Amino acid sequence: MLNQNSIWRYLLVSMVLLVSFIYALPNLYPNDPSLQINASRGAEISQDVIPSLQAELTKKNIELKSIAMDKGHILARFNNTEDQLKAREAVEALLGDKFVIALNLAPATPAWLDAIGAAPMKLGLDLRGGVHFMMEVDMKTAMDKNVNDLVQVYRVDLRTAKLRYRSVTADLVGQKVNMSFRTAEDVTAAKALLSKNDPDMEFKETADFGLQAGFSEARLKALREDAVAQNITIIRNRVNAIGVAEPLVQRQGAERIVVQLPGIQDTARAKEILGATATLEFRLVDENADVQSAVAGRVPASSQLFVDRSGRPVVLQKRVMLTGNHIVGANSGFDENGRPQVNIDLDAKGGSTISEVTKNAIGKSMATVFIEYKPTNKKDQNGKTILEKKEEVVSVATIQARLGRSFRITGLDAPGEAQNLAVLLRAGALIAPILIVEERTVGPSLGQENIDQGINAIIWGMLTVVIFMTIYYKWVGVVANLALASNVVVLIGVMSMVPGATLTLPGLAGIVLTIGMAIDANVLINERIREEISLGRSVQQAIHEGYDRAFATIADSNITTFLVALILFGVGTGPVKGFAVILAIGIITSVFTAVTVSRVMVNMIWGNGRKIDKLPI
Repeated sequence: MLNQNSIWRYLLVSMVLLVSFIYALPNLYPNDPSLQINASRGAEISQDVIPSLQAELTKKNIELKSIAMDKGHILARFNNTEDQLKAREAVEALLGDKFVIALNLAPATPAWLDAIGAAPMKLGLDLRGGVHFMMEVDMKTAMDKNVNDLVQVYRVDLRTAKLRYRSVTADLVGQKVNMSFRTAEDVTAAKALLSKNDPDMEFKETADFGLQAGFSEARLKALREDAVAQNITIIRNRVNAIGVAEPLVQRQGAERIVVQLPGIQDTARAKEILGATATLEFRLVDENADVQSAVAGRVPASSQLFVDRSGRPVVLQKRVMLTGNHIVGANSGFDENGRPQVNIDLDAKGGSTISEVTKNAIGKSMATVFIEYKPTNKKDQNGKTILEKKEEVVSVATIQARLGRSFRITGLDAPGEAQNLAVLLRAGALIAPILIVEERTVGPSLGQENIDQGINAIIWGMLTVVIFMTIYYKWVGVVANLALASNVVVLIGVMSMVPGATLTLPGLAGIVLTIGMAIDANVLINERIREEISLGRSVQQAIHEGYDRAFATIADSNITTFLVALILFGVGTGPVKGFAVILAIGIITSVFTAVTVSRVMVNMIWGNGRKIDKLPI
């Protein structure tokens, strides 16, 4: 029997439409302005904080829509952005710097949809907006780091050349390295050696057999440029690590970086990871030092006093065995006792360095020092916030064997901290600390008028197509319109399900194009059916032949367009990729709805062997 729907067609069409409709539903619910509150450095946050937050917001006459624990953090929802901004100031004053507080746009998806993983479609900055961070590079700390690095380099160079020196110290105020020798000949030899090794530095002899190294203007400019450029690269790596689609990371001025994250959900984690200046140092424990004497202020000249997680003092050698700059891979996991750890992979230079240092240190204790910079309430003479360097020993382990390019860090407090530390180390240590000086949610970058025009283009495009198909093809055209509507639902549902898919303003153009292509397939089918009827075939035969023979033409035209979409996605960037994604998905959904969905409906109405003298087409 011609034009009879099989069970598999009913099941396929029903399942696809039902699933697409369910996963498209979250897009009907608006987002709530909200605050997301995480504990600092991946630690756990307690629900006990919520009552104090509610009391503080009530005291400030700020209306809460809801507040609750959500996936390990506290999420407070508000009715408007004005209350959201007021609440951030109040919460920051209440909680201090022990928590990460970030602005967010939280989906208002019902719980039953959220339980099955249904979420709104990801929108780009030009449609939805997102979170904006203005970051400032702390050049003073960057230059201090360069000076301290030079101290270590010059000590090694002088020892290698067997030139005896009294001291090599850093002058952080003048951004210089001061060296002292025993004879004038040593000064002359050291100046010749270091000038050859480091020609961009300016060396000047001083009184009492001294030598001073200072940065030239060209070197200073290069260091500042590198600090910003490399920080931008590392921030981009961190953005990629937290899985943000279509981010914007660009330089603004001499020392600032703008980061815009469209539609970001976990803004607190993003704020913590982007702004973190964490790195690691590996040092040997000074086992000959008297810890009590060190606490009393009598620290050996070659050592430094630290504290561990429990506040216990630890005396470590000043010499740094390895820094986090050589880490090329890091992932979190658990040790044999179920405690969190971070597994680390080093580059070739770092691997050879740690191997050389530890070959004679088997049986000795090695400490892992966690270093980060935290903003203080103090300002310098230029009005910039002063950052405070915080150093903490996170683990002390005995070196059991000569280390290579891979080893692990233990002694971390929580799995969340291990995950964040792994992300930071994978992305790379910042060349210079950065401070978030401005944070806000941003509206659509192309303006609400352009967005309205894009949406109106879709609406008017669909209305035009619907009117034309109804007038020209009558009731068969109505079926094509229903297939077109189902195509839009399936397209939105698929876009909502595909991870990483982002709808931008060019994507709206892709939807308009998809509508045109979808109806084009139905036009081909309907014209083919008309042609078969004009050749004298029966209605049932005309429907059957019309769908079968039009399919080859539909497939050819859509395959070539799909290949173009793949090329655009491969070579394009930003909005072009967004357009290509919509186009590629739209081609697949339009072929399915135009051929399969419309045929199921046509067969249900006019098929199944019914004796029909005239088809309303």
